[in-house]
Amino acid sequence: MEEDETLQGETERAEVEPRAAPDMGRQISVSEFLCHCCYDILVNPTTLNCGHSFCRHCLALWWVSSKKNECPECREKWEGFPKVNILLRDVIEKLFSDAIEQRKEDIQQNSDVARSLATFQKYGNDQIPTVPNTGRINPRGGGFFSGVLTALTCVAVVLLGYHWSSREFEEDLLVHKPALKWSAEEVILWLEQLGPWASRYKEGFLLEKVNGRLLLTLTEEDFTKEPYSIENSNHRRAIMAELDCVKALGVKPPQNLWEYKAVNPGKSLFLLYALKSSPRLSMLYLYLFDYAEAFLPFIHTICPIQEDKYEDIVTKLLDLKDPSWKQWREFILKYLFLPYQLIAEFAWDWLDVHYWTSRFIIVNAMLLSVLELFSFWRLWSRRELKTIPHRMWKHFWKVSTQGLFVAIFWPFIPQFVCNCLFYWALYFNPIINIDLVVTEVRRLETQVQ
Repeated sequence: MEEDETLQGETERAEVEPRAAPDMGRQISVSEFLCHCCYDILVNPTTLNCGHSFCRHCLALWWVSSKKNECPECREKWEGFPKVNILLRDVIEKLFSDAIEQRKEDIQQNSDVARSLATFQKYGNDQIPTVPNTGRINPRGGGFFSGVLTALTCVAVVLLGYHWSSREFEEDLLVHKPALKWSAEEVILWLEQLGPWASRYKEGFLLEKVNGRLLLTLTEEDFTKEPYSIENSNHRRAIMAELDCVKALGVKPPQNLWEYKAVNPGKSLFLLYALKSSPRLSMLYLYLFDYAEAFLPFIHTICPIQEDKYEDIVTKLLDLKDPSWKQWREFILKYLFLPYQLIAEFAWDWLDVHYWTSRFIIVNAMLLSVLELFSFWRLWSRRELKTIPHRMWKHFWKVSTQGLFVAIFWPFIPQFVCNCLFYWALYFNPIINIDLVVTEVRRLETQVQ
């Protein structure tokens, strides 16, 4: 009798559970289980200390390419060796079994992913025994001046390296070479520079041996067919948008700081010094004379439109429209009161492209903001706020004169001198500004006492 009641109870529970499962399935969509690296459903989800989860192979590819133990999304350092979130993995595989199986087949066929996973796992095996002690070793010593000397040494090495290799490096950039003359290897380089998501399609380009001449003849319809097989519509749009730019310009458009410097050496040097000494005038210059090429990407990066957080990142800069009133409102407020914060926010968005350079720019922007606050405090304490319009007018003419001077004498200035000025402003100024901030703080303490 008891056995019959037990069987009956289990039967009733089995009948209840299947009826609840469809309701749950209708409430959960694939978009809730997306990896923010590949923007596809999570495979072997690996959860970091910060709480963000990524496909294990995406995390391995990120770690192999960057060699950084930090979250690809929030940049928080992770400790130990990340492991697969078993509970999350089982839930995803139960809800979306067909999609997971298809993704696993695609991943297994990718040799780069297999190598990255093996390298990542080997690193984990080597690190696990020593993890408990690594975070606790923090020897004291050196202090501020040793840090300054280390930074100066690193900057000196960078300057020398760029001095010796900048000429060949800039000549080898695709921004200088006509697209018709690109080799198959250079086409793959162009594709990889579009972002980590584009690397998955390079095998099709290699099989077809696509050179520059063939690349310019490809259409979006061609990318849907073999051997390219780009099924993601957003990825096709991103590739076609870049390809249209290449067709219009005849060369690769600049996509990072060094390529922009190679294409516009004089403008980049002027903007670097102008942003340091007068960020508001520099942004006004970009708006008036470089609206589509520089200002639109700048404002859309620092004042993004609030969209669906699951939207593929490659779609955000495909069709840059005029900023909305909400974007203009946010931009103008920061433009008037915190202009250096705009520069820091823009540099923050480029951390994955310019790792150390972006950090130098962010630190320098913070220091310059502090120095500007000290300047206003000095004027207020001396009751000289009425002189601000006059000072701004003098400053405007000073910056304009410097820009005109650079424009006139640019053809006669040796390239080596320009490179030295560029890297000095980029890497040494933060160190100089640290000393200026310390001096201002000491002066303020003296006045208070």
